[in-house]
Amino acid sequence: MKQEKFKLSRRALPLALSSALAVATVLTITTTTGCSSKAKEAEPTVPVQIVQVERTALQQKVTADAVLFPIAQSAIVPKISAPVRKFLVNRGAHVRKGQLLAVLENRDLAAAAQENKGAYTQAEAAYTATTAADLPQELQKAQLDAEAARQAFEAQQKIYASRKDLFEQGALPRKELDQSAVDFTNARNQYEIAKRHLDALNAIGKQQTLKSAKGQLESAQGKFQGAAAQLGYSEIKSPISGVITDRPLYPGEMASAGTPLLTVMDISQVVARAHIPQLEAVQLKVGDGATIAASGTDQPITAKVVLVSPALDPNSTTVEVWVQGKNPHERLRPGTSAQITMIARTVPDALVIPAVALLTAQDGTTSVMVAGSDGKAHQRPVKTGIRDGDRVQIIDGLQAGEKIVGTGAYGLPDATKITTAEAKPDDKNQPEGSSQKE
Repeated sequence: MKQEKFKLSRRALPLALSSALAVATVLTITTTTGCSSKAKEAEPTVPVQIVQVERTALQQKVTADAVLFPIAQSAIVPKISAPVRKFLVNRGAHVRKGQLLAVLENRDLAAAAQENKGAYTQAEAAYTATTAADLPQELQKAQLDAEAARQAFEAQQKIYASRKDLFEQGALPRKELDQSAVDFTNARNQYEIAKRHLDALNAIGKQQTLKSAKGQLESAQGKFQGAAAQLGYSEIKSPISGVITDRPLYPGEMASAGTPLLTVMDISQVVARAHIPQLEAVQLKVGDGATIAASGTDQPITAKVVLVSPALDPNSTTVEVWVQGKNPHERLRPGTSAQITMIARTVPDALVIPAVALLTAQDGTTSVMVAGSDGKAHQRPVKTGIRDGDRVQIIDGLQAGEKIVGTGAYGLPDATKITTAEAKPDDKNQPEGSSQKE
């Protein structure tokens, strides 16, 4: 009997274990189902920063790196080769336009100028004598000769006419009439010659004589002016007002024609030159406001766009843009790197949101998460305009006063329940790991 009972117990044991496992499984499923229901009922709330859409002025700016240049620069190159007699300025000296900066050795040039001056004075005196004395005297003599020839011609004409009458009356022989005719012809020829000579002097001789005298005067004048110019080249003067930035030679050294002797820069204003991509350059025009920021200045200086190149740089396919501004106290130095900011456009009444609130999809569409009255964030597509730093203009999709998710919108599903996140105070005495309730 005992053995049979033992066998029955061994058979009943698997059935009991199976029943226990089934009960445990049912309990586990029931517990899991209850937890899932509670999870669905307790929807998660995401803390975000909520901002308000504002209406304010917005500027579209173009920023680029640039290099500073002086507003004017002149590398003074002597036109003659001669030793430097003396310098009148040093590096860093401020000079004005037309100021004498250096003198080259010029004693030989001064002598040549003096010689040519004498020749010019002599030619000038000869021209005066020709126009005031010689030519009038010759004209007067020709006039007297022509008058005398005319009177002789008229006298012979009368004699011939009188003798012709006497011959016709038979009171005068033929021989005397013929002689009178010869004298009359000679007198007429003499008169015509004298008259032509006078006319030639008046028409051609006078003009050519004056040209000859004037040509000699101008030749002498040209030689004198050339010698004076050579002498003037020995005096080096500043073509612009500015600062001496380079003076490579010392007094006594040879200054060569074609080699810069001094460099003058006008740095009262500076020009920042930058190369800007085409898409940004098309937004700029001459006269746009700008600023120049460089090391050595506490605040950016006010400037304006003075040049937008009409052609592209063939090497970089960019557009060269010049920005010009005053250089107070001459703190900005040419050759320094700077950053320029140009105002391409200003919208006085723009809808503005923070740039971090804007969501951009892979296809390029933009949207924001609007904080709805139901306490949830709803995604809404928007159209953007210009950007100004961390602010973006909204053209369509939002209205002033609406609230959107500023920080925390990235990756946030649509219709997610949100709450305002408050910044935690910076308390150094607060223990690590402790937190404050909202």
